[in-house]
Amino acid sequence: MRNSQNMTFTGPDAFPADDEATWSLPGAVIGFASWLLALGLPFLIYGPNSLFFFLYTWPFFLALMPVAVVIGIALHSLLAGRLGYSVVFTLLTVGAMFGALFMWLLG
Repeated sequence: MRNSQNMTFTGPDAFPADDEATWSLPGAVIGFASWLLALGLPFLIYGPNSLFFFLYTWPFFLALMPVAVVIGIALHSLLAGRLGYSVVFTLLTVGAMFGALFMWLLG
């Protein structure tokens, strides 16, 4: 014989409601859009000659894409889903990250 009791669930209090909101998708979209904007910024500053620079350094900038997506998710969740603040801070953070890598590669 088993030595246990039967558990019965009654009513809506049986399973607690999950009030936790998920912010991964909007944060990921913000991070990816920030990465695309930061990738296009050297073309606006230096013109089409940036293409030759990116020809040999594209793996460095491609490696920043998942980092930018994670930064977007993290900042969007830390700022409690406030879209305006998370867009601004993600753009600034990813732009600074791209700028630091760009200046390091330029020497």
